[in-house]
Amino acid sequence: MTSIMPLRQLFLGGARSGKSGLAEQAAMSSGLEVVYVATAQVSKRNEPGSMAARVAIHKERRPSHWGLVEEPLALSQILLDLDQAPRCVLVDCLTLWLSNHLCAEDNDVDSALEALVSQVTQTRHHLILVSNEVGSGIVPMGELSRQFQDYSGLMNQRLAQVCDEVTLAVAGLPLSLKK
Repeated sequence: MTSIMPLRQLFLGGARSGKSGLAEQAAMSSGLEVVYVATAQVSKRNEPGSMAARVAIHKERRPSHWGLVEEPLALSQILLDLDQAPRCVLVDCLTLWLSNHLCAEDNDVDSALEALVSQVTQTRHHLILVSNEVGSGIVPMGELSRQFQDYSGLMNQRLAQVCDEVTLAVAGLPLSLKK
């Protein structure tokens, strides 16, 4: 197996900030085979058409030769499995993955987050993570919304600590936070 220097990149930003596009550009310029890991779930519970429309936009933007893995919950296991060959793995989006865990029947979010951070730390290849920055607004009133905001802030902090590069996307422009 050919080895490459591990690189862990985290792209943060608000909704429609351009973070996914910047992450996709980084994956394209990696020079490696790219596998896109999608965490979104399109279901009847989603607002009619909204998640399906967002997924369609992401599909249209991706090159057809990229691999695709759709996994809403078992992200750390998928990353372990994909770490067996040199490649670039792009995960979009961690906050959807977190939402999936918060809404799951057996929502052991702490264990899932610990496993994710551990796997990101151990990866041997190029890993690109995309996550929403949701801590810049007001504290939500609902309990689930507060849990989501708290966990996403904690998740982003923990991942920023173990990633080599952290980029904040604002209005489609990259702002390097850690290089």
